[in-house]
Amino acid sequence: MAEKWNRTALLVIDMQKDFIHEDGLMRVNGGKAIVPNVIKAVQVARQRGILLIWVVREHDPLGRDVELFRRHLYGDGKVGPTAKGSVGGELVEGLVIEEGDYKLVKTRFSAFFATHLHSFLKGAGIDSLVITGVQTPNCIRQTVFDAVALDYQPVTVIVDATAAATPEIHAANIYDMKNVGVATSSLQEWCEHNA
Repeated sequence: MAEKWNRTALLVIDMQKDFIHEDGLMRVNGGKAIVPNVIKAVQVARQRGILLIWVVREHDPLGRDVELFRRHLYGDGKVGPTAKGSVGGELVEGLVIEEGDYKLVKTRFSAFFATHLHSFLKGAGIDSLVITGVQTPNCIRQTVFDAVALDYQPVTVIVDATAAATPEIHAANIYDMKNVGVATSSLQEWCEHNA
């Protein structure tokens, strides 16, 4: 089983204070509730020897690399969401990047878009992905659909370690991902699978 885990990576997406904390500039309503499950998924991944990839948004403080529809949140003395070096850009409490983990900075929804994630994963011998984090209709979904298009197999979304603004939005997006061949399991199911 160790060989299987050596070909697997756990992506922890956007578990940053601006997305999770009550006063976060881009707070996802369901984000705070999944923090314990994301922490547990990280612990299990470490025990199994699964590669941990911390996918974070990190923007230019002036907003020059932000999507056009968000540029108004930056500049004029404002610290925009997940600006480089800001408190809001830090990982939430309980999640820590350790030696041997990999941090990937993105500026768009998908972890694959305009990054070197695909070449990094291929270079590391990874063909299977497990996805956690926020938020389901945006960064989770875009990353998952790109992973499917790039033939990662299997792609697993841990349903109770991902979240959206509402349970209904979350469920609808999980349904769509399941329909393109993505495995959708609870944290407990994933922990018990091939344990």
